Amino acid sequence: MKKTLSLKSVFSSMVLWVAFIVALSIAFILTVTYEATKASVQVTQDGKTELIRTHADTVNELMSELDVTVQQHDELSHNLNAPVEYGMNVDYIQSKAITLVIDEEETKEIYTTASTVQEFLNEEEVDVKEQDALSHQIDANIEDGMEVELDRAIQITFNDGGEKEKVWTTASTVEEFLTNQEVELNPLDELNLNEGEELTAEAPVVLTRVEKVTDIVEEEVEYTVETRKDSSMPKGEERIVSEGEAGLVTKEYEVILKNGEEASRELIEETVEKESKTKIVALGTKVEAPARTASTASRASSSSASSSSSSSSEATTVSRNDSGSSRTLYMHATAYTADCAGCSGITATGINLNANPNMKVVAVDPSVIPLGTRVWVEGYGYAVAGDTGGAINGNRIDVHVASKSQALSFGRRNVQVKILD
Repeated sequence: MKKTLSLKSVFSSMVLWVAFIVALSIAFILTVTYEATKASVQVTQDGKTELIRTHADTVNELMSELDVTVQQHDELSHNLNAPVEYGMNVDYIQSKAITLVIDEEETKEIYTTASTVQEFLNEEEVDVKEQDALSHQIDANIEDGMEVELDRAIQITFNDGGEKEKVWTTASTVEEFLTNQEVELNPLDELNLNEGEELTAEAPVVLTRVEKVTDIVEEEVEYTVETRKDSSMPKGEERIVSEGEAGLVTKEYEVILKNGEEASRELIEETVEKESKTKIVALGTKVEAPARTASTASRASSSSASSSSSSSSEATTVSRNDSGSSRTLYMHATAYTADCAGCSGITATGINLNANPNMKVVAVDPSVIPLGTRVWVEGYGYAVAGDTGGAINGNRIDVHVASKSQALSFGRRNVQVKILD
């Protein structure tokens, strides 16, 4: 009886083991069969590739298995409804949100699957010049939420103190441009545009450099010549009573220079360092009486009163003739120089002033002072009337000096002019 029970127990154990083994084998076979029926698919996400075995029927199911939700702007190599096939290569790139700002005015939010800033700008057909300012390196990787700023450069003409050049800049205002160019403005400098004005390619920026300087000039003051009639000297004879001596004046000018060139000059102070002394010349007016014959003397003694009256009349006539031989005019005087652009330097009478820059010549109205006349001009000295001028009419003269600065110093003045010839 015991032996029978033992056999049954063994048999039952064997059946259980067999059943377990059969079930395990079936499960293994099913598992192997399930795995064997999976499709092998190569999936690349944002540049990373892995081999996926899947029972998904479509690409959409495959992406769901990978917990990937494909958005509108994402890039997928296959349609979501495409069937999954063995050996398929599926490429997926997730889009990133980028903000593009151009010239601080145009702002756009763009979704892109580009990997670098260069690819992104190419997609948007945005051309970037070498002179433009870009917020990121051209080969920088695109990141979600990135803000890409582009300031386009313009080319303007910049004139700094007379020196012109073409300059590329991304500045938006004149002030910003000058700051970028490291240009320092002095208090007197002049700009053709306001510093806050918008910068454009059509409007050049002109900076005039202005300086204020003091110019101290020493000028010799010509002495005057005074002619005194002397009845004790024969007519026409001259004798120097006292020599003349030139004076000295110091003039202080305030000079405005623009780009290094003199623009204006104003006399601030004039100091007489030395007074001039007048040259005094005695001019004889005595007329010698002709020798008398005996008969004449006889007639003179018989009618002395009549002779005396005749002599008095003759002396008066001589005096009138003598006073008419010298003429003094009061004229408006200016100064000019032959040392100028476009000037020939040859006067109306053929004098070469460029070859003789210190020669004393005055331009006159020939109807007032004939050409070739010797004259004396107050504050200028002895000169010859050797030139004419379109604006020199009537009681006007133009005195020649060696340089432009001397002409400016002479200015305009009313002078005494003595006709010597």
